[in-house]
Amino acid sequence: MLSMPRRVALPTNQPDDAEDPANQHGPDALARLRRELARGTAELAVLSVLTSGRRYGYELLKLLERTGAGVLEVKEGTLYPLLHRLEDAGQIAATWEVEGRARPRKYYDITPAGRAHLAVLRAEWTELVNAMHRLLDALDKVEK
Repeated sequence: MLSMPRRVALPTNQPDDAEDPANQHGPDALARLRRELARGTAELAVLSVLTSGRRYGYELLKLLERTGAGVLEVKEGTLYPLLHRLEDAGQIAATWEVEGRARPRKYYDITPAGRAHLAVLRAEWTELVNAMHRLLDALDKVEK
């Protein structure tokens, strides 16, 4: 029996100015796209990083900034609410620790539930990326 590929919904809610032709292309449009992609992939990125070991918030922020190559732009205003949501959902666990005379730091660890959720997110991401590659490849062939 053939199974139909699952469909992945792409976000369609765009800012009001997105319909203005002047805002459809150029650096502003690219910056907006990058923000939307970062927002949509932040959960996947954070859980993925935590599989390599526990991290505190600022460390996570800097690691994502460094390894995201300017494309995956996760800001504090996105990261910390996300960490709280993941903690509330039982996907990460947090512990406060003090090292020497330093300020206390809240460290985050991925939980078994978080690993299971990450597996689903990774599968969804892979499916979306593969579908986009197929679409773009098909369009390239049509345009030639």
